[in-house]
Amino acid sequence: MSCCAAGTEGAAELEALNSQTPSPEEMWLSSRALGNGLRQVDLILPGVHCGACIALLEKELPGIGGVDRARVNLSTRRVSVVFDGSDQPESVLAALGEKFNALGYPAHLPGSADESGDPVFRELLKALAVACFASMNVMLLSVSVWSGAEAATRDLFHWISALIAAPALVYSGRVFFVSAWVALKHGRSNMDVPISLGVLLAYGISLFETITHGEHAYFDASVTLLFFLLAARTLDHMMREKARSAVRNLVRLSPRGAMRIKQDGAREYLALDEIEPGMRLAIAAGDRIPVDGRVVSGRSDMDFSVANGESAPQPVEAGSLTPAGTLNLTGVLVLEATRRAQNSFLAEMVLMMEAAESGRAGYRRIADRASAIYAPVVHLLALGTFIGWMMVSGDWRMALLTAVAVLIITCPCALGLAVPVVQVIAAGRLFENGIMVKDGSAMERMAQADHVVFDKTGTLTQGRPELINLSAVSAAHLAIAARIARASRHPLSRALAVSDTSGRDLPDFEIVEIPGDGVEATSTDGTIYRLGRSAFALEAQRDGDERAFDASQVILSRNGQFLDVFLFSDQLRGGAAQAVARLAELEVDAEILSGDREAPVKGLAEKLGVANYVSGMRPRGKVDRVQALAKAGRKPLMVGDGLNDAPALSAAHVSMAPASAADVGRMAADFVFLHDSLEAVPLAIAASRKAGQLIRQNFALAILYNCIAVPAAVLGHATPLIAALAMSSSSVLVVLNSLRLRRKTRIEGFARPVREEIPADYVTGASIGASA
Repeated sequence: MSCCAAGTEGAAELEALNSQTPSPEEMWLSSRALGNGLRQVDLILPGVHCGACIALLEKELPGIGGVDRARVNLSTRRVSVVFDGSDQPESVLAALGEKFNALGYPAHLPGSADESGDPVFRELLKALAVACFASMNVMLLSVSVWSGAEAATRDLFHWISALIAAPALVYSGRVFFVSAWVALKHGRSNMDVPISLGVLLAYGISLFETITHGEHAYFDASVTLLFFLLAARTLDHMMREKARSAVRNLVRLSPRGAMRIKQDGAREYLALDEIEPGMRLAIAAGDRIPVDGRVVSGRSDMDFSVANGESAPQPVEAGSLTPAGTLNLTGVLVLEATRRAQNSFLAEMVLMMEAAESGRAGYRRIADRASAIYAPVVHLLALGTFIGWMMVSGDWRMALLTAVAVLIITCPCALGLAVPVVQVIAAGRLFENGIMVKDGSAMERMAQADHVVFDKTGTLTQGRPELINLSAVSAAHLAIAARIARASRHPLSRALAVSDTSGRDLPDFEIVEIPGDGVEATSTDGTIYRLGRSAFALEAQRDGDERAFDASQVILSRNGQFLDVFLFSDQLRGGAAQAVARLAELEVDAEILSGDREAPVKGLAEKLGVANYVSGMRPRGKVDRVQALAKAGRKPLMVGDGLNDAPALSAAHVSMAPASAADVGRMAADFVFLHDSLEAVPLAIAASRKAGQLIRQNFALAILYNCIAVPAAVLGHATPLIAALAMSSSSVLVVLNSLRLRRKTRIEGFARPVREEIPADYVTGASIGASA
């Protein structure tokens, strides 16, 4: 977005600009560990207004010794700085604060300023109202002058216009003037500099013409320009506020703290940031879960809509996992915290929402590069126009008015708005449909996807399998298998872990999970148990090991010798058939890669109408398949949920995972969908394609405008007033074109599914170590 469409926004923001940058100690306490000695600190920068600001900060901040990278989010005006926290972090953070001040971007910590309400919007409305009042009255007076008012009357109307325009320029124009002054004071330029120069010159020339009894004055041009610029900015601010409000609504789902249960049974209230993994918390009915945790005791119904988009309550009991932000509805629970608040599922969703518009997408980079060269090019063009007209006409007033018209008409508001407005609207539309997107570059890559690779267990299926041969397995073997399975987040492991209620005492195990194979547990006496695929669990394959059962099977072995087999079935995920049908309508191919046996994979593929599938696929094989598709010129979208899917998710052109996915899977994915339905996949593709189409249209409109308007202004065919109207009209046209993405309740490109609905009682299977 251009600075001319987002400058210093009102008195409330000016106060924030003068706020004190936090000390290194404060930044350190608010930072969070990322691993490998790296930490991340998030700061609010009220002075960030455009792509040029983002480019400057993301270029300068990594130049500080100890800073690894920086990412700026324009919608939330937040910068995330990753730095080395293992070697003299105080000096790194001190240098970071000095750099912010040197660049003219004083910072404050999130929440340290009053963020209630929307004072910026109120200030924008006031400035817009003043500019509107002034422009209407000055325009009425100008009409009288254009109608042929005599000299004395004309001079009177000009003086009245000057008196009306002057306070309007001071009050409404400060939005641009302060931004331009801050930039110049720190030795740099932005797009508010030529805009401020054009407005002031238009008023100055008009005042000179009035004093000298000249025939023409352009007070209407200066105030009308401010009015249209402020109108575009207010509209843009409203759309960005929608994106910010979605983030704030997620943040509000997290309570301020919780009641901790001590070892002696006493209770104390802890603030959210004081809750550590391992602590036991008392959660009353009606309370929201403060951090990710596991139910230790109690039964209740929970509202998991924040995690899976389903409003129907779901029962929880001992052993159930509860993500942060979910709501306890009926009973009292004792919860064991498994992660800190800043690393919770809810915090992860908030970070993804904040990042949705900050990616360095290709379209965004084009707009940013154009914005970066705008100011010097416009200054040179206006200077060349002035010199040229002086040489041709010798009339300095005519030359100066033409140069001012060039300054105004070349404002690239349309180009600056072309990308971010569409990205904000698209991200909001996806969020309304329960889809989180990491950044604009992900949407750009999603629009290019022409082949979808589906995982099976937990993706095409619900990932909630049931043990179906409980009566046939040994109780002792079930207890051992359940104890081992509790160390894994694979869907079959979770199903196996909750199947044992015997409470048997078992030895301690040293447990290691091998993605794609299963889980290995070594007891204190050296006995090795393995739970997973037959090829992994057994030293030598027995006849029929992989063919004896129609259902999916998991083998338990001891020192490589067979102990027992567990059989599972899993329900098909909702919307799977519709998703495949709609992908076909979008001309996107689909295939299934699964680590499961051929029989259940083949059955699922036939039911969904997917022609291509591969069973017995290891994690390395999935990566190889995705890379082979890329080498063949395809743009694969990987949809998976498991730990063993993470490499393939990272290797794919673009990736997607359900909110129920393993942490590493969600982190590796570009998109996360909260609802159970797989219709999110074609929805994301259609929305991304529509966004890309609108961005290209916006670029075309902006380029067409400049091809017509700039030569007209340079040749003297546009007065400052006409220049102001033309520039503002181009911005409004781009915004209105972008808003087309919000007109439809469903993203364009969807028709009703043409394939037959899959029966509700259809079940399929999966194996531990296999991914869906």
